[in-house]
Amino acid sequence: MFRSLALTAGVICLTTLGARAQRSNADTEGPQPVNIIVRAESKGGAPTLQPSDLKVEFNGKPVTVTSLQALGVGNKPGVRTEVALLIDDGLRGNFGTQLRDVEKFVQNTASPNTAVGVGYMRNGGVDFPVGFSTEPEKELQAIRLPISMAGVDGSPYFCLQDLLKKWPAHRGVARVVLMITSGIDRYNGSVSPLNQDSPYVAQAVTDAQRSGVPVYSIYYGRREVNGNLSSFSGQSYLSQMAEGTGGETLNGGTINPVSLDPYFKRFEDDLRESYLVTFQTGLSRLERVKVSSSTKGVKLRAQQIAGAAGSK
Repeated sequence: MFRSLALTAGVICLTTLGARAQRSNADTEGPQPVNIIVRAESKGGAPTLQPSDLKVEFNGKPVTVTSLQALGVGNKPGVRTEVALLIDDGLRGNFGTQLRDVEKFVQNTASPNTAVGVGYMRNGGVDFPVGFSTEPEKELQAIRLPISMAGVDGSPYFCLQDLLKKWPAHRGVARVVLMITSGIDRYNGSVSPLNQDSPYVAQAVTDAQRSGVPVYSIYYGRREVNGNLSSFSGQSYLSQMAEGTGGETLNGGTINPVSLDPYFKRFEDDLRESYLVTFQTGLSRLERVKVSSSTKGVKLRAQQIAGAAGSK
């Protein structure tokens, strides 16, 4: 696997959500490699970028892009990519109607260049029945109905943090997360719009930034949670996660989608427009990143903060 971040063309300013707390840390001597995934968009379709097309600033200073590689998704050539599909084990029982779409996604995405891991979020961790596999037939064995029991989910953000701690980062491998969840954080208390600053969500964003993993999500309500306030709270957190890590919230609204297929297709399209960008810095801490493209009409999307591997 490798560390990755997500970017799109244009100018991206990555703000320091919690990064300022890192300033007291001592800098690590010598160049430190940083990897981010960049998504590039243009009206004429996904552009083909070269390292010279990008301008990257880290901590307000220009850095040289040492590597720019397209993500290998499906049959598209590029760097090896690992996709973690995380399904909330507390989802409503009617999620069973979506299993065919999940199977189709695995069949379309898993390939010699793309490993897919179907995992279930519960009790603060992630269970991967099969692990990651490039063989669709093998990964299909991991797909099942969620337990759909009140309380097993608790916080999808604890589960995400657990994954990031245990998910090995290998050089030359990109890592991306797609969560199917309500996004509600029980541990932060009330779902009132006045209580939307969750330290647990913020820490999960920081951990994903440090790992260079963009987090995408598909909102799906849980069996025991109803009401617009809960929906607002969960989607607010998922949006915060996507904005901070360079991912995207693929749907909205208070009603569960009739089909997941359109959102899976959007996710796959995003990956096909993404590149793994590597640059080096003399700092090991998390800092703001600004990315721009000299290519006319190209927009870039990326995580808000980046840091060298192992930065604390």
